[in-house]
Amino acid sequence: MHVTMVKKRLANGEACRKCAQAEELLKARGLWPRIDEVVLADEGDPASAGMVLGREHGVTAAPFFIVRDGDGRLTVYESVLKLIQDRLQMGGRPAAPTLVTDAEIDAAAREMAARPPIEILRWGLQRWGSGLGIAFSGAEDVVLVHMASQTGLPFSVFCLDTGRLHPETYRFIDTVRKRYGVSIALLSPDAPAVQELVKSKGLFSFYEDGHEECCSIRKVEPLRRALGSLRAWATGQRRDQSPATRSAIDVVERDRAFSGVDGPLVKLNPLAGWSSAQTWSYIRGSDIPFNALHERGFVSIGCEPCTRAIMPGEHERAGRWWWEEKTKRECGLHAGNVQGGEMDRAQRPLDPTAPRATSVREERVASGNE
Repeated sequence: MHVTMVKKRLANGEACRKCAQAEELLKARGLWPRIDEVVLADEGDPASAGMVLGREHGVTAAPFFIVRDGDGRLTVYESVLKLIQDRLQMGGRPAAPTLVTDAEIDAAAREMAARPPIEILRWGLQRWGSGLGIAFSGAEDVVLVHMASQTGLPFSVFCLDTGRLHPETYRFIDTVRKRYGVSIALLSPDAPAVQELVKSKGLFSFYEDGHEECCSIRKVEPLRRALGSLRAWATGQRRDQSPATRSAIDVVERDRAFSGVDGPLVKLNPLAGWSSAQTWSYIRGSDIPFNALHERGFVSIGCEPCTRAIMPGEHERAGRWWWEEKTKRECGLHAGNVQGGEMDRAQRPLDPTAPRATSVREERVASGNE
């Protein structure tokens, strides 16, 4: 049995509210992995795949679902509740498989090493569907959201809302939600923990005793919660982002710092082999939205108090926690990068000859366009 969900994008570019509600219902009941394919019906584009399917099956409202049985017979459901009752609660497929051994992880890493990022992401989505979450916050992450939407496979997206993000970042999140018609789960930190930190140390203690405690509360704990419901996650990490901590990441690896719903958690880094230039070329060539702060010299963007624009010649991570020793500029989300064999590399200074990313504004200055 193959189940296709047709979602609508409204003429004004916004996502269909009923479609989002149907998706949330399926996820709440643990049935989202049973959806094999998601197709978009764009009201502004009569030739979009979903609009074509609507005409073929005489359906004018979204969402609707097309179920193809093994014998080729097609059944159309215009009610998500009817779909659940008739088809998704009867029997069902086995749970999504999980990589359980390091040998399987290593084999997958070798097999995927030279594959294009979209193929790496498609491999993960075919295996885990929405049980694979895309961690979204920056330019690389929206590239993954864009690629995932192109696969037509179910996927999920989450974002860590620390409470200290730039206004531009919040607007960027909403732009991506509307552009791709996806639900983005915003995860907030534990309120009592934040209140206790602020009460005892104030709002800017990280300038005095380091960022680890604040990041642990505002970012690492919410991430741990998010990953606890997943089988795998995908990040926008690139090896050239931080030679000290990211130079050895694989495109597929075991997450040594966090656990998933089944215990062992798989981590995908589809853009590991890309450079900053490749990433931005793809963004511009595919008309992918990006954070407005990139136009003002920001490259790596985190919380507002801990992020600044970079100066000409600086490495792209120089704008993060700039008051601290430069080999310690990780917040804990990718703690596995500096465990075991990576620890020695993490103690070495950044390689001054490593590729350096330029901001959107720097590119325009260099080209005489600003």
